[in-house]
Amino acid sequence: MNLIHRRLCSSEKWARGVENDLLPWALEGVRLGPRTLEIGPGYGATTRVLLGRTDELTAVEADAGYAARLRREFGGRVDVVHADGSALPLTDGRFDSVTCFTMLHHVPSPGVQDRLFAEAFRVLRPGGFFTGCDALSSWAFRLVHLGDTCVPVPPETLPARLRAAGFDDCDVSIGKGSFRFLAHKAA
Repeated sequence: MNLIHRRLCSSEKWARGVENDLLPWALEGVRLGPRTLEIGPGYGATTRVLLGRTDELTAVEADAGYAARLRREFGGRVDVVHADGSALPLTDGRFDSVTCFTMLHHVPSPGVQDRLFAEAFRVLRPGGFFTGCDALSSWAFRLVHLGDTCVPVPPETLPARLRAAGFDDCDVSIGKGSFRFLAHKAA
C-alpha cells in the first residue's frame, strides 16, 4: 500500500468507520457461527469487530509485517497465519464462515481473486458461507490507490465467479460506494 493508503487504513477514523458503519452494513442479518476465517485483515480494524461475533477467529494475512503486528495486538485471541488467501495452508471444511472486507481489490488479478474464492469454498464446512464487502471503483478510489495493486471487482460479475468456485445462492448488493456479498456452500 502507498503511504496515503497505509495512513488511512491504520487511522482511528477508519477503525471507527469500520466498527460503526462498514461491518454493521456488510454483516447485517449474518451470524458468523463458532469458527470464522478472515482473509486479508491488514491493520486489523475488521478483526477487532469480528472478535465479538465469533468464538474462534483465524486471520490469514499475506504481508509478513502486518501478520506480525496482528499477532502482537491480538495475542492468543486470534490465530494469525501468514499466508496468501489464494493458497490457504488450512484444512478442508474447517470453518463455518469465511470473510474478507475491503481487500479483494488488493488481489493482483481476477484469476488470483478466483483462486481466493475457490480456497474460501474449500475451507468452509458444508452449509457454511463466504461473506464480505469491497469498494466500488471510482476516480477517488483509484487516486487513493496510486502505486498500489488495485484490481476492483465488478460487482455484477461476482455471482457468476462465486458460482464457478462452487458456491450456491450468491447475493450481491450495492451500498454507498461499496458492495457486499454473501454466498453459501451447499449442506
